[in-house]
Amino acid sequence: MYKIAVLVSGSGSNLQAIINNIEDGDLNCKIQCVISDKPEAFAITRAKEKGIDTYVIDKREYKDELSDRILSLIEGKVDLIILAGFLSILKGKIIEKFKNKVINIHPSLIPSFMGNGMYGLKVHKTAIEYGVKVTGCTVHIVDEGTDTGPIIMQKVVPVMENDDEVSLQKRVLEEEHKALSEVISLFIDNRIKIQERKVFII
Repeated sequence: MYKIAVLVSGSGSNLQAIINNIEDGDLNCKIQCVISDKPEAFAITRAKEKGIDTYVIDKREYKDELSDRILSLIEGKVDLIILAGFLSILKGKIIEKFKNKVINIHPSLIPSFMGNGMYGLKVHKTAIEYGVKVTGCTVHIVDEGTDTGPIIMQKVVPVMENDDEVSLQKRVLEEEHKALSEVISLFIDNRIKIQERKVFII
């Protein structure tokens, strides 16, 4: 059975979408564990309700040791790491040990509105202020940078004239929920091929 670890920091709507797709038979994998860098993350509650092993590694406590602590929990136990609204930056050995096996979902069309400090509603507020006509979400490989890894999949939504950041976030989230599970399925079926910055679906 293909095993995944899901890293979270917030409400966990993307985690819930993965759980739903597993329960519906659309994803043939097991969530080995859910790890949060915030004790108050509601995503932990979602996982516990489903009997999934959960861990809290508080970034305020572990700081620069956060990534190594996560690695110690999952090394040799999972096939893929999914960052689903995880706000800490992974660095060091975990990126090497899980090279091309860590993915992130970002709420914009990378390379727009990405990098340090760009998360949550701020991304959508910035997109509206900039005046873009379309936005969306990006699933990408996690590398040593911030939102800089090879792009696997993007989904596009229009920006409406009457949008605010909340309404725009809601529509983008709907596409995030689809894209993340679609990419996980591609990994399960071994259909991802990476050559430098280009990702091919085979």
